[in-house]
Amino acid sequence: MSGGGHLPASLILVGAGKMGGAMLEGWLADGLPGGSVTVVDPHPAPAMVELCAAHGIALNPADPAEPEALVLAIKPQGLEAAGPALAPLAGPGTLVVSVLAGKTIANLKDRLPRARAVVRAMPNLPASIRRGATGAAASPETGEDQRRTAHALLSGIGLVEWLDSEDLIDAVTAVSGSGPAYVFLMAEALAAAGIAAGLPDDVAARLARQTVAGAGELLGRSPEEPGTLRRNVTSPGGTTAAALDVLMAEAGLSPLMREAVAAAKRRAGELAG
Repeated sequence: MSGGGHLPASLILVGAGKMGGAMLEGWLADGLPGGSVTVVDPHPAPAMVELCAAHGIALNPADPAEPEALVLAIKPQGLEAAGPALAPLAGPGTLVVSVLAGKTIANLKDRLPRARAVVRAMPNLPASIRRGATGAAASPETGEDQRRTAHALLSGIGLVEWLDSEDLIDAVTAVSGSGPAYVFLMAEALAAAGIAAGLPDDVAARLARQTVAGAGELLGRSPEEPGTLRRNVTSPGGTTAAALDVLMAEAGLSPLMREAVAAAKRRAGELAG
């Protein structure tokens, strides 16, 4: 589905760490009034306390009212303990949006028995700088307006892709959820290769880091497909072509990446619950 949704008239954010904090900052930047937001976090960072005070956001009120949207951004292992306190906040008309890794819609409904509209989302680390990639799936009871509201909420941290089935979340986890680590490894491996080629350690590290960061920024800004960008910088018979002959060989990067993603997907399935 496309965007165009509205931010909710009332919202409770449970968990205001890195991910929850990034989401909140995105909503405020998108025009959500601070007075419509409540933050529930037993140990908020000083910066979060300041942000709430500056925007008139209620922080840990004694008895918050049932909101239009309840966003869960606590650590997944904390859901069990938090469940009894969260259950009264999620009524039949409340949109629940969860970014808890590995927690299925069924698992969330077990903890929030009155909830009907539940959206399970898998963002990734760049969401912390509003450059995230998020896959999302909704329970069958989630209405179109609620899906659009969820889209508006998740768009505050980057790209949102809607999935036809929650079963695809494990694949999203393997591609974009874990994907930033693959890119960081690429930077490490490129630096190590530069050192092996004779560069000083610090020079190789800086060149590799900026190369990966710069190529990522170019990819993000360009309308061209990755393959087109690759071909555009590859002169026939040149140095880049020589390197790509290795990386694109039968036992090169593509089959290795398929194997890595398959392993991550399997592990995501084992950990889900």
